Amino acid sequence: MRQLTARIERWDTAQPFTIARGTKSFVDVVVAEIREGSHRGRGEGTAIYYRGELPCSVLEAVEGMADAIRGRAGRADLLDMMPPGAARNALDSALWDLEAKQAGKRVWELVGLPQPRPMLTAYTISLGNPGAMAQQAKAASGRELLKLKLGGEGDLERVAAVRAAAPDARLIADANEAWAGQDVERLCHALAEYRLELVEQPLPAGADGDLAHVQSPIPLAADESLQSRAELGSVVGLYRFINLKLDKCGGLTEGLALISAARQRGLSLMTGCMLSTSLGIAPAFLAAMQGSFADLDGPLLLAKDREHGLRFHGSDVDPPEVALWG
Repeated sequence: MRQLTARIERWDTAQPFTIARGTKSFVDVVVAEIREGSHRGRGEGTAIYYRGELPCSVLEAVEGMADAIRGRAGRADLLDMMPPGAARNALDSALWDLEAKQAGKRVWELVGLPQPRPMLTAYTISLGNPGAMAQQAKAASGRELLKLKLGGEGDLERVAAVRAAAPDARLIADANEAWAGQDVERLCHALAEYRLELVEQPLPAGADGDLAHVQSPIPLAADESLQSRAELGSVVGLYRFINLKLDKCGGLTEGLALISAARQRGLSLMTGCMLSTSLGIAPAFLAAMQGSFADLDGPLLLAKDREHGLRFHGSDVDPPEVALWG
């Protein structure tokens, strides 16, 4: 018989982490564990706060599935029984982990992917004034790919300062919906001078139609505007990339389906993450193997990671070990 347990864990950040919506000094994650016989599967989810999720509501949703899990509800069942979000991600990840252990295989084998290899990941530069962001970038200038958190007014100066501090780094940026009221096309043309390769979510979700006539020299990526396959049609023609986050779409099972559907619609893939430990990143690694950009640095932003965490070296992250997940 399968037994489900869940709990909230608090993990401090290494430094205050600031984006357009505020600053965090810790993250609360929900860990789901499913046991069957001698095997245990684990999964982790981080509440999507801009969708109204809270750690306590995620925990409640996970625990509310105890009877279904006991009755052997599987990953496909969860797609019908739960909405997208962190709770379904935690359970989906735990089921993948359990199934792999029971089969004596790795999840990448079950999915049909090639054996994972170390992967380039972005390293996030927290939002601040140009000088503060330049200081962060200088400290991280040895990393190949930096992701800048932007905030609206003053973003051109921020990017210019980071480029001066890290002249050889590749740069991508996340506006976190903060460019409302700005001339997105004009701003992107100005930012292109600093060799910016991607801009995530310039406008608030729901205002995407305002991008219909924007001719940007920098590819735009839908993040908050794309939660799962249900929103895919609304971003086609407006964005060239989607940012896939398993906490948004509700797990690797939906994530793999979303990747396939996006590819069929001509959209390219970036795989991102919420603040989380390596347990939350491990399933996303398999999704990121299929994309152009990976932003899997969540554990690097924490004061410490969990045991058997992912190994980061230089600009790369190694695949998860079986002792962690999958």
